[in-house]
Amino acid sequence: MNISALIAEDEPLLAAHLRSELARLWPELHIVASVEHGAAAVEQALALRPDLLFLDIRMPGQSGLEAAQAIAEDWPDGSAPPLAVFVTAYDQYALQAFDAAAVDYVLKPVQTERLAQTCTRLRAALAQRSNGAAVEAALGQLRGLLGAPGLGAPTATPVPLHAPKLAVIQAGVGAAVHMVPIDTVLYFEAADKYVRVVTAEREHLIRTSLRELLPQLDPQRFWQVHRGTVVRADAIVTAVREDSGKVTLTLRGHPHKLTASRLYASLFKPM
Repeated sequence: MNISALIAEDEPLLAAHLRSELARLWPELHIVASVEHGAAAVEQALALRPDLLFLDIRMPGQSGLEAAQAIAEDWPDGSAPPLAVFVTAYDQYALQAFDAAAVDYVLKPVQTERLAQTCTRLRAALAQRSNGAAVEAALGQLRGLLGAPGLGAPTATPVPLHAPKLAVIQAGVGAAVHMVPIDTVLYFEAADKYVRVVTAEREHLIRTSLRELLPQLDPQRFWQVHRGTVVRADAIVTAVREDSGKVTLTLRGHPHKLTASRLYASLFKPM
């Protein structure tokens, strides 16, 4: 079986070492690309369709977790997304999140014996990848990692864990500041360096990243349904699961439909 892999590592010496060790442990494995940042990892993975990803957690721009999320969400329907291995320098405390999610990882600097174990696990996982349950399990593991505290990319202005949740969005329009009650917001959508704040009546733009906004929202009321979309749960009228595994959402008082990616489709199950 021809197996291909992509390496994303911003330190060239570490990338070369990983590639050399993989060549020795798994000679049949074909490395289709080696890139230095998360955006390139997403672009090349979607273009080259590798079977495996070796992703450094901390890279310029997108983190390895964010790149894995983007690849999983944008992967073409009808085929299983690649299996991801995360390469990390985290200490044992932070690694508990990886152990809980059962996603494989290797520590920097990569040790031959540990990488050999990873290769064995990957061979076994690849043999089951066409199984729908196996694909859903892999997505669930990634979903668990994305929600683990401390593993994502750091925000520019960290929010205290128990900080009060936002009641009003302050959206600047020229010299004015529009006070938008949080109860009127249907959804937030990332748009370049801004976030669109969509209500039934109008839209606003705020110069805050979705990553910075999320910790300030009540997670019981506002659900992330895509890496770039957060929707108010009680504004959702229907959620229809498509054959691809994605879910189409209709909203109260708004004509546009939203799509929940496969990563977040598990939110929408009958009670």
